[in-house]
Amino acid sequence: MDKNTLKEKALHYHAKGRPGKIEVIPTKETANQRDLSLAYSPGVAEPCLAIEQDVNDVYRYTAKGNLVAVISNGTAVLGLGDIGPEASKPVMEGKGLLFKIYADIDCFDLELNTKDIDEFVRTVKILEPTFGGVNLEDISAPACFEIEERLKKELNIPVMHDDQHGTAIISGAALLNALDLVEKDISKVKIVVNGAGASAISCTRIYVSLGARKENIFMYDSKGLIHPDRQDLDGKKSEFVNGAVPPGTSLGEILNGADVFIGLSKGNVLNREMIGGMAGNCIIFAMANPNPEIPYEDAKAARPDCIMATGRSDYPNQVNNVLGFPYIFRGALDVRASEINEAMKLAAVYALAELAKKPVPDIVNMAYNNLNLKFGTDYIIPKPVDPRLIATVAPAVARAAMETGVAKHPITDWEAYETELHRRLGHDNTLSKIIETKAKQDVKRVVFVDADNLSVLKAAQVVAEEKIAKPILLGNADKVNAILREYDIVIPGVKIIDPYSPANEQEAAKFKEYSTKFYEKRKRKGVNVLEAEDIMRSRSYYGAMMVETGDADAMIGGLTKKYPYTVRPALQVIGPREGVKKVASTHIVMTRFGPLFLADTTINHHLTAEDIADITELVAEEVRAFNIEPKIALVTYSNFGSVPKGESAVLMRTATSILHKRHPDWIVDGEMQAHLALNPEALEQLYPFSKLAGHRANILIFPALSAANIAYNLLSHTSRLDLIGPILLGLKKPVHILQLGASVRQIVDMVGIAAVHAQSASMREQQG
Repeated sequence: MDKNTLKEKALHYHAKGRPGKIEVIPTKETANQRDLSLAYSPGVAEPCLAIEQDVNDVYRYTAKGNLVAVISNGTAVLGLGDIGPEASKPVMEGKGLLFKIYADIDCFDLELNTKDIDEFVRTVKILEPTFGGVNLEDISAPACFEIEERLKKELNIPVMHDDQHGTAIISGAALLNALDLVEKDISKVKIVVNGAGASAISCTRIYVSLGARKENIFMYDSKGLIHPDRQDLDGKKSEFVNGAVPPGTSLGEILNGADVFIGLSKGNVLNREMIGGMAGNCIIFAMANPNPEIPYEDAKAARPDCIMATGRSDYPNQVNNVLGFPYIFRGALDVRASEINEAMKLAAVYALAELAKKPVPDIVNMAYNNLNLKFGTDYIIPKPVDPRLIATVAPAVARAAMETGVAKHPITDWEAYETELHRRLGHDNTLSKIIETKAKQDVKRVVFVDADNLSVLKAAQVVAEEKIAKPILLGNADKVNAILREYDIVIPGVKIIDPYSPANEQEAAKFKEYSTKFYEKRKRKGVNVLEAEDIMRSRSYYGAMMVETGDADAMIGGLTKKYPYTVRPALQVIGPREGVKKVASTHIVMTRFGPLFLADTTINHHLTAEDIADITELVAEEVRAFNIEPKIALVTYSNFGSVPKGESAVLMRTATSILHKRHPDWIVDGEMQAHLALNPEALEQLYPFSKLAGHRANILIFPALSAANIAYNLLSHTSRLDLIGPILLGLKKPVHILQLGASVRQIVDMVGIAAVHAQSASMREQQG
């Protein structure tokens, strides 16, 4: 991505709307004076007095038990160095955001304007009553070591400097698994570590805890080998001095015969020749970001036998701290641990290592477009989208805290705890991650029919840069290029086609081909040759024909025109796939309980019970494509015949009966009111006979387009819930029509859906 473009986008992202990335949200009712009198004066006095009597009740009556402080003084921010506390705040807010997304942990970020260790420690110490844990972040070495050590001794809540321990824990798990694959003993391997900062020291310490021997470890800083003859060693570097070789031994020389290289330094310090002399089946963890110590391609070309890991998501075996810190703190908070000790960190290491050896869930395989993703050289640590992480790492950490006597609130019901962890996470954002990740595995060509729109062009730039899709733009080239120039949007190599005015003979020939094909399709529908040519000048028809003929894999349109103007070309040019009687649409609402699919939201006005059953089958198919089990409610104003008459009640009752006969094993029921479909406890209590009893519906089927359309529009404008859609279902090839005024983010989401659908369509064609 062009740096200037990235700069502008990042600044806009952080400044738009409410500045920053986080806010405080009330968790209790605040609707009226009675609520406020309980939240504050006079009712708030009661929990205050209860806590005065028993200080542990602070965990019962306040947010302390789920609140982590993310604290920095800005002295070692990412790769930016000492940029000051204010400049570190965007990073600290981002860390808080990751805590929330991955482990439902609330955070306050605190940026301290001091480099004095005593002042830093004193400040954090007096804040202890506020927080359940402290995550130290981006503090330079060697001060970070002393700060963490002192705070761990002086505080009775868990403290961890993630820059030190996060990479150590994740890479430790990866190292165990890599050594397992190459059948080498950690106590005997020769390890070369390039880098001697906080992360490198902590990584090497944890490798020693896992069984590595210090005499087999050779650590380098910017001045060379950490050797006993060195007089300039600061911080903790002397912990890893090694005099087994001469002090001037170069990195290239020491790598001869080495089994493991650990890079925590800077990009491109290794070359092919340097790793050529490493031992057979060597292990190379080049974790500098954004550029590893040796490019992945170079390492694999020089040493095809190596197991390679980096800090990057576009290569196998990404060492990503998000695999660790959210779940480590989750486990520590849930047992009210007084510290995060060595046993808890090692528990996280072993939990991650073991998880990588287990069969990979379908949803992870789907995301990476690899049905055979399994433990091996290209999969030695779990993927960040793995939904099992929270229920694997957090319990392991909690158990270790209990076993080492630092847990003040032990867990007794582990099954209930695992259920609670899944409920906390909700996976409300998992589907978007899965869609985008899967789209990147087999990048498809997506034609944008509204290319003279700024939002569309911004979205096209995003999907091109993120390799979600290859955009093709339809529109007047002069107008499109003018917008690109005015807003500094760069989409290298993008094709711009104007159906109204072909730019060359090739485009003119395509226009003629498309017009002829359309005429053949519609001549028995009253369309003549001249009309076919006029119609094909419409970008919606032209784009649909590109998809139909295979010149594009999917189409996105409708941002600037009413829905029928874009859906009609899709139906006339592409049409439904075999066996589909009615093309339908669904919206996905991203709730904290997981994705909720609403249908039919945009296509069909007048439905029979058979139609509703058919549409339900289409939506269920879509849900299963995301490896989610459909749990379906046919909703209206009546519950199981409570209103004997009434058009929509009878309609949904009959449709339910049809579905029960077609699919007796499905979790589907109706007719019912929407609130019962989303309240499994109430449904089970009131209607225990229901097939949906005990389940929360993830598909709501409405009796009419108006009801479904009103529902999703209300949700999109009165809640904080993200929506994806409308998603067209049942076409032979993917065409998706945006809502008027869709945001760039919503367009990108829809492109991801289109790309995934294009992958599925391609597979269907290959299978015949």
